[in-house]
Amino acid sequence: MTRCLSRWIAAAMLWAAITSTAGAETLTATVEQWGLLGSWAVDCAVRPDRDKGALLTYEIRKDGRVMYRRNFGEAKDENEVVSAQVSAEGLLNVMVYFPSLHQAREFGLLLAKDGSLRAIYNRSDRGEYTIRNGKYVATGAPTPAQQRCD
Repeated sequence: MTRCLSRWIAAAMLWAAITSTAGAETLTATVEQWGLLGSWAVDCAVRPDRDKGALLTYEIRKDGRVMYRRNFGEAKDENEVVSAQVSAEGLLNVMVYFPSLHQAREFGLLLAKDGSLRAIYNRSDRGEYTIRNGKYVATGAPTPAQQRCD
């Protein structure tokens, strides 16, 4: 009985390791094939600044994790992308965990034919939107297109 149980536990651990690796490969393949990797900004010539624009970078680490770095000039952070899925309309739905906020945020990104990137929605894990239908909730202004900077 103990031998059977230990074999079952070993098999379960192996299955968990294989499925988590497969999930990581799917995540990295999704962001890579969709075209998300690299640095993005509204104006790549402007130095990162909280009021004038951030430099947003998506990269795959050597350990296979997909990271999202935000550079606001004097303030910077790095957060892990935990999932990414492409919708039937071509929208990339990304979930990022922000340890400093103690929350995950989900955002939808649209890659235009000219290669620019635009945020279509951004919401907290509680469903609170900061961007909805391509517009900032607070002001109603449309989200700007971001250009690849690298």
